[in-house]
Amino acid sequence: MYSICMKGIQHSSTPETTLISAAQRGDLEAFNQLVLRYQNLLFGIALRLLNDEDVASDAVQEALISAFRRFHTFRGDSLRSWLARVVVNACYDEMRKKRRQHSVPLEQYNAEGDEIETSYWLVDAQADPELQFETSELEGAIQRSLNKLPPIYRLMLVLVDIEGMSYEEAAMAAHIPVGTVKSRLARARLQMQKSLQAAGELLPSSYRVELPLSI
Repeated sequence: MYSICMKGIQHSSTPETTLISAAQRGDLEAFNQLVLRYQNLLFGIALRLLNDEDVASDAVQEALISAFRRFHTFRGDSLRSWLARVVVNACYDEMRKKRRQHSVPLEQYNAEGDEIETSYWLVDAQADPELQFETSELEGAIQRSLNKLPPIYRLMLVLVDIEGMSYEEAAMAAHIPVGTVKSRLARARLQMQKSLQAAGELLPSSYRVELPLSI
């Protein structure tokens, strides 16, 4: 997916600290091994923020090139938060470019440019067809509501509720205080709750009564 990752590299069992030390000395293969451990997380963040597979892939690629060039500045905290922060910054750059050109689309598009009506990456392909349909409908409603949020709120839901980061990790990734993460997350969840009420019967009863957003 990303040109910085060399094809054919297998996931390494080498300790992360060893790979970090090597990557900080300029070892590209060690950096690639680190990227392989977090590439799904990084692409997931970019895709949910940018709503376009190609743009998200380009943003992650640019972010990883930048990350490798300045990896010597990494100080040994949470690597996934550090990498996520670089990707988030790249996504914001893409958003600024897109705002100068045209508005950000609310729907997802695949690599061929076809509109994706539901969040296919969140659906279990092995699920019962009827259950899969209901799940797709629900996830589609969730994703559409997510896309309507301002980027700063959307980011908090992506990092904490979707990717499972702690408040501290999300704060590092977004480069904001933990208190700001909590306040933005609370506002984002409230906006999502109001938006999702329009989904009506698609939502489980627990969502209709009180929505502690769990995507």
